[in-house]
Amino acid sequence: MLRLCIPCDSVARAVGADELAEAVVREAERRQLPIELHRTSSRGLYWLEPLLELEAPEGRLGFGPLTPEDVPALMDALQGDASAHPQALGPVEELPYLKSQQRLLFARAGITRPLSLDDYRDQGGFEGLTRAIALSAEETVAAVLDSGLRGRGGAAFPAGIKWRTVREAKAGQKYVVCNADEGDSGTFADRMLMEGDPFLLIEGMAIAGLAVGASFGYVYVRSEYPQSVETLRAAIEIAREAGYLGANVGGSGRAFDLEVRVGAGAYICGEETALLDSLEGKRGVVRAKPPLPALEGLFGLPTLVHNVLTLASVPVILARGAQFYRDFGMGRSLGTMPFQLAGNVRHGGLVERAFGLTLRELVEGYGGGTASGRPLKAAQVGGPLGAWVPPSQFDTPLDYEAFAAMGAMLGHGGVVVADDSLDMAHMARFALQFCAEESCGKCTPCRIGSTRGVEVVDRLLAATDAEAREEQVLLLKDLCDTMQYGSLCALGGMTSYPVTSALKHFPADFGLKTPEADQ
Repeated sequence: MLRLCIPCDSVARAVGADELAEAVVREAERRQLPIELHRTSSRGLYWLEPLLELEAPEGRLGFGPLTPEDVPALMDALQGDASAHPQALGPVEELPYLKSQQRLLFARAGITRPLSLDDYRDQGGFEGLTRAIALSAEETVAAVLDSGLRGRGGAAFPAGIKWRTVREAKAGQKYVVCNADEGDSGTFADRMLMEGDPFLLIEGMAIAGLAVGASFGYVYVRSEYPQSVETLRAAIEIAREAGYLGANVGGSGRAFDLEVRVGAGAYICGEETALLDSLEGKRGVVRAKPPLPALEGLFGLPTLVHNVLTLASVPVILARGAQFYRDFGMGRSLGTMPFQLAGNVRHGGLVERAFGLTLRELVEGYGGGTASGRPLKAAQVGGPLGAWVPPSQFDTPLDYEAFAAMGAMLGHGGVVVADDSLDMAHMARFALQFCAEESCGKCTPCRIGSTRGVEVVDRLLAATDAEAREEQVLLLKDLCDTMQYGSLCALGGMTSYPVTSALKHFPADFGLKTPEADQ
């Protein structure tokens, strides 16, 4: 019997994975060939989707990208010399793109069926929760602190400090909230994990709930992720029936349960306090801090708020130990980060590596340069509010402090690649326009500054002499400074990054004279 695997990830499905699976089943029936077809999670090698894998003595052999029309010839090859097929990739685990990665969060990606509890447990699932149940809550919090885990949502705040604060807060009810409102351009790691390995997030949230004394949690998922919502809800039911959620989590005698809530598409609800307002049924508006959500969060009660990747990092820390996790990374950036390659890139997909590899290794090594074949112009790191990094800075290590030192951020790990045809002045204008449209409107620097910023960029591009252009540049820089330091949250505060980096590194796109040093 042939054992085959085809991903059920929404990206794979978007490029024909369902149709491929149907064609494989039909062709096998026509040939009276017994097969066992599993719909697995995605490897994250998106340029090869739809990817089919054959279980063989030497490991899983890959074929891709495939179309339904390729199936008859594929079946011939699978029954004969599989390596002779034109789309044959050899053992998938040996592909350089995958073999050189250090997958902790995505260790099961491409291997397990998303809603198979047996697959999850066979690959080490729930070992972290079992370990957490055997420890005291204080010991679990200490393990997260000792691991050096920092929030993967952008601010990179030490996760253990949040846990300790919520743990020590006095209240009859506490909550754990997962921010799955993955709205940054070029990011898809949260979606991949929720669709492909939902029990990992559930396990991480259960560990967090037991550690901080919270009995209930919410996963706030963006409405554009219907498959994530469906998969998570099904996984929660399966976990509850198996005793990993509910009144007696894993036989611990303690309660923790979960519910999925769907957002309405507001980018600002990726900010934790606006998200809490949305969860409470209000319009998502940023709250002033203090009080911190750890003390007065959802419904005014102590709330632990993390994003998907942060919570999903917890099971491996508990299962393998804090020191194991600390052995990955550099400086204060410890563990691994799932970087997401998108945009004008030859090999788009997910790359999980320890902090410290360079942007050049990521974009040119893994990504293979631009899909267009034109020269690289820049990469935007950290979403629509991230800085544009030119190739001259591509040797900077992917590290929170290293990026902060050059006026950039890692954010959620999204990397959008651009070739030399991209107009950076238009991208600067887009960043300001995006902020204006997505602002919650609470603070003046963000609400008004972004709108005025669009107008300033328009005047700069329309200026006909150097003096007029310089006047608008000074005004734009001053405006960006006001937004960065005067805004209530990161939406207005970070909008300056793509604008000022575009001005600094690509002045010619604004009609400005290029400094000799930049030539």
